[in-house]
Amino acid sequence: MTIKVGDRVPEGKFAVMTNGAPGSISTQELFGGKKVVFFSVPGAFTPTCSNSHLPGYVKNAAEIKAKGVATIACMSVNDVFVMDAWGKDRGVGDRILMLADGNAEYTRALGLELDGSGFGLGTRSQRFSMVVDDGVVTELNVEAPREFKVSTAECVLKQL
Repeated sequence: MTIKVGDRVPEGKFAVMTNGAPGSISTQELFGGKKVVFFSVPGAFTPTCSNSHLPGYVKNAAEIKAKGVATIACMSVNDVFVMDAWGKDRGVGDRILMLADGNAEYTRALGLELDGSGFGLGTRSQRFSMVVDDGVVTELNVEAPREFKVSTAECVLKQL
């Protein structure tokens, strides 16, 4: 079943680089008691993800956080080393928390997986964004296949 507005996010964990070493963060740590903008991309270093999606959130991070958002998090079905390298490559700094869902477990729990095997990518996440307030989804923006319109940082800013 696909997550929807009003649902509580499923429990899970993500891999995250902490002080140069792989670590993890739970959904309780990420979403508990705060407002979070959470977006997902099909793959690190892929064209739309690298040239438009992630940079839009980097560019608008201060404005998003000024609207009461504690954390902006980017998830992809990639390993923690790739997510860390991608964040460094795109100059993310501490503006965006880069989350790895290497086995697509959290993506599946959300019901937002994408079959990218036709492109040699295997299971990936659909492109989406959501606003989560203390673990409850208040906004959800899932892109149509091959689209990049509703999950942008600019769209999320209008929803905050």
